[in-house]
Formats: sequence, structure tokens, C-alpha cells
Amino acid sequence: MIYSVVCEHIRELRIQRHLTQTELGSMLGVSKSVISAYENGVHLPPYDVLVHISGIFGVSCDYLLGVSNTPAISTNGLTDVQVQSLLRIADELRHMNEEVDH
Repeated sequence: MIYSVVCEHIRELRIQRHLTQTELGSMLGVSKSVISAYENGVHLPPYDVLVHISGIFGVSCDYLLGVSNTPAISTNGLTDVQVQSLLRIADELRHMNEEVDH
């Protein structure tokens, strides 16, 4: 069910960023109990909150909803040169992983 994917992703991302439910709630303008409800699958965040959560964590809404298994890195605010640099770094890291696997 979509609720379980959304709640797992929100909880995992919050914990990875070392945020409390209260801190994430403050960032979103909601209470700790609302964050708890999202993370426990009691309520699904509304569209505008999902968009805000995706911005906070730098992932796509598709990732939050379970449509994509890969969190995206937000490139908002970066120049084209910086985006290209990130793409080259990602390619190099993939190449390094392939060498280790073989």
C-alpha cells in the first residue's frame, strides 16, 4: 500500500538526516504528532507537504511515493557546469564500483 512506502521513506530520510520528528515538523510548519502520523501510516501527507518534504530531503516525489526506488539528488541552485561535474563524479563512482565487482 502506498501509505507504507511513504511512511517508510519519510522515516528513513528523517533518521538519515539526524532530524527529530519535532525538527522536521518545524521545517514543514506542522506538529510532531503530524509527522508521527505520516511515519506510522495514519495519514498520507497532502500534495503540497509531499513536495515540501521532497525539497527538504533532496529526493523526488516519485521516490517518496515508491514510484522510483532511487532517490534523486536535487540540482536546484546549481549552475550547468556544477551539474555536469556531479554527473561526471557519479559516472566515475559507478566505474569504480564496476571495477571492484569484477
